[in-house]
Amino acid sequence: MRGDIFKAENMAQPPTQAGMSLQHSKCVKYAVNGEVMARQGAMVAFRGNLQFEVKSQGVGNFLKRAVTGEGLSLMAVRGQGEVWFADAASDCHIVDIEPNDALTINGRNVLCFDPSLRYEIQRVQGAGMFGGGLFNSVFTGQGKLAIVTEGAPIIIPVSPQAPVLVDTDAVVGWSASLQTSIQKNQSLKSILKGGSGELFQLVLQGQGFVIVQPSEGKPAAAQQKPAGLLGGIGG
Repeated sequence: MRGDIFKAENMAQPPTQAGMSLQHSKCVKYAVNGEVMARQGAMVAFRGNLQFEVKSQGVGNFLKRAVTGEGLSLMAVRGQGEVWFADAASDCHIVDIEPNDALTINGRNVLCFDPSLRYEIQRVQGAGMFGGGLFNSVFTGQGKLAIVTEGAPIIIPVSPQAPVLVDTDAVVGWSASLQTSIQKNQSLKSILKGGSGELFQLVLQGQGFVIVQPSEGKPAAAQQKPAGLLGGIGG
């Protein structure tokens, strides 16, 4: 059988070493020799001797997620084999986190990560109870983190002389050392007249960077995928 679909870049190759790599721009491949953590529902295929298990978030993270609706529903993939992760054909990116790094990421943009990384749900400072509170997942430690974006991301440097304002629905993540606050752009009179739709922005100040996607996120209905044959383990 022949066809463009069988070109080399689409073919799954045997792993050369354990760990995370890009299968292509829309999919991450993880050669498991022990364990990998992933968002529930992110698995699209696997081969080998692998077990999938819903992962406890810890009491603190569980309570924060129950109150805020934010955070990560995680699964652990254990054993030896290969597993492929993706999310609605979103663009996939691998970030190497070093021991002195701290990266805050929106939970919906997390795909999978090395078990050597630590994660905690934290309130975004300065956001107060805007929209029920803004909470993100903060990653520290050393290892690889795979994230997804709707379209090619924009990485914007932040400096003390040049703070950055971003749409709260388009922001993916930022250097955890940055100071954050919420700015309201429009008056009540403007809102009653319809407004621009850009009512609140997240203000980032300090030294670091912010990751923004060229999208304000999927509608809520589009994010609710069927559980699949494995009850939410697969996509």
